[in-house]
Amino acid sequence: MSVLSIWDYIILVIVLLISAGVGLYYRLTGGKQSTTAEYLLADRQMSIFPIAFSLMQSFMSAITLLGVSMENYQYGTMFVIINFSYVLTTPIAAYLYLPVFYRLETASVYEYLEKRFGYAARLAASLAFSIQMVLYMGIVLYAPSLALEAVTGLDKLFAILGIGIVCTFYSTIGGMKAVIITDVFQSLLMFMAIFSVIICATIKAGNWATIWEVAQDGGRINFSDISIDPTRRHTWWTQIIGGGFTYLSLYGVNQTQVQRLLSVKNLKSAQLSLWWNLPILSLLSVCTCFSGLCMYYYYHTCDPLLEGRINSRDQLLPLFVVDTMGHVPGLAGLFVSGIFCASLSTISSAINALSAVTLEDYVGQIYKCLGKEPLSDKKRTALTKAIAFVYGLICIGLAFAVQALGGVLQASLTIFGVVGGPLLGLFTLGMFTKRANQKGCIIGLILGLAFGFWIGFGQPKPIPPQLPMSIEGCPITANSTPNTLPVLLELMKPRAIDQSDYFYLYRLSYMWYSVLGFAVTFICGYILSLICEILKIDDNRLIYTDKNRTQFNCELFIQPIAKRLHTRNMDSLKMSGADHMNGATNDRTK
Repeated sequence: MSVLSIWDYIILVIVLLISAGVGLYYRLTGGKQSTTAEYLLADRQMSIFPIAFSLMQSFMSAITLLGVSMENYQYGTMFVIINFSYVLTTPIAAYLYLPVFYRLETASVYEYLEKRFGYAARLAASLAFSIQMVLYMGIVLYAPSLALEAVTGLDKLFAILGIGIVCTFYSTIGGMKAVIITDVFQSLLMFMAIFSVIICATIKAGNWATIWEVAQDGGRINFSDISIDPTRRHTWWTQIIGGGFTYLSLYGVNQTQVQRLLSVKNLKSAQLSLWWNLPILSLLSVCTCFSGLCMYYYYHTCDPLLEGRINSRDQLLPLFVVDTMGHVPGLAGLFVSGIFCASLSTISSAINALSAVTLEDYVGQIYKCLGKEPLSDKKRTALTKAIAFVYGLICIGLAFAVQALGGVLQASLTIFGVVGGPLLGLFTLGMFTKRANQKGCIIGLILGLAFGFWIGFGQPKPIPPQLPMSIEGCPITANSTPNTLPVLLELMKPRAIDQSDYFYLYRLSYMWYSVLGFAVTFICGYILSLICEILKIDDNRLIYTDKNRTQFNCELFIQPIAKRLHTRNMDSLKMSGADHMNGATNDRTK
């Protein structure tokens, strides 16, 4: 039976209607999303602050809210250090990577790879991104719905269909403008949801100092782990270096985030948006971390998982809301709305990004290979909307499919980490080296992805050691008598795990996956490019003219390999390639 009141459901419905209404508004006003520039890039007329909020909202999914709060409850505060990596890597993303994409003036970041290497590199990268985001969408929709159903009684079917249909609706008809404006509204609700947890815990504790003292007594306050051991789950090195590479893979070269940055009027505004995103992102991150300590204060003498009230500690945050705010009409609904909004934003962002990639990298190239006339802008826009609608349906379908896959949930989340590093390595090879060529870089990307999947999914892996939990304050029930309590206390004592029994690479902290994926892709890609150049098989290293590139694409994917044409004017290509590299260098300098 649901613990949510009628007022909670009213708030949920209002939030969903407002999000849908924003999409309808932008469909009926202005340019009515009639061009691809308006639909995918908001006509490059968005202002700085909405973009800043949208960047944060796309990064902080519902899984992040549930997972980060649980992280601090179960493992302590070392995760907070990751915010320093955001400060260190924001200027790298803003002044080294972003200018290249902004001056390219395209809806797909992967067009750069075609201009730098060739279409095969563009296709390989966009396929990796598409698979990554399609899987992630289903998980972002399913995981919060499962947690809310288990704790609040909110029907999982209602949650999946409600979020899936609404975000598909406003993303399809409202385009990028609707996605960004709803992100701002949804960001405010996310902050309200986390603030409600902190305020409620503070009222019960009397002040923040009491919450901090209880967390300190429980060993949750820890900012001093500077170990260089890469098998330790969270240290200063994993958070600064690993967090920095993860941040760059998202804000430097990820289609979802870069597409937002391309929606402002000039490069300076895009860079300011990225800088303003930094305090907004860090504030929500720190508050979410502190909410984990708030939950620990409330449950430090009776852990809900050991008590048997929940099946996973990912359900702690909604359980806390039910236990502390369920009696106040509307407050639980406000929190659930915040979780809904976190899912809405992430999915709508993914739908919009996947639509751009599908149109520019797949459909457009197929038309070129078939020798057909390019689609008119009106037809391109209509096709993009249809693609967005299809991706929305795929997202809903995957959410229902995930529940039958069990352990694949965690595996799919790992995909999001192991793909980002190799893609960052591929773009870095193109932007910051002159000798990298297509054959070497594609092989490097494949090796980086293969290595990332190997260490990310390789089994068996040791269970990370958890901080001690207690059930000494749990109420005595028929299933927990004084005779069984000592047994439970003995079972929950932390035990040392002999990690030497596990393969070393499987023991690495998950924070190193993006770093290692980047390193393998960059190093192997560069060395193999040199080998290809020495052996005179680097014919695709330099930029091609539109005519030659189209001919090359058709030869590569339609005609047999033996019949490919190899007669090209290499002198003119080298001149064009040199001009391109000089242009890219000037872009970065500017």
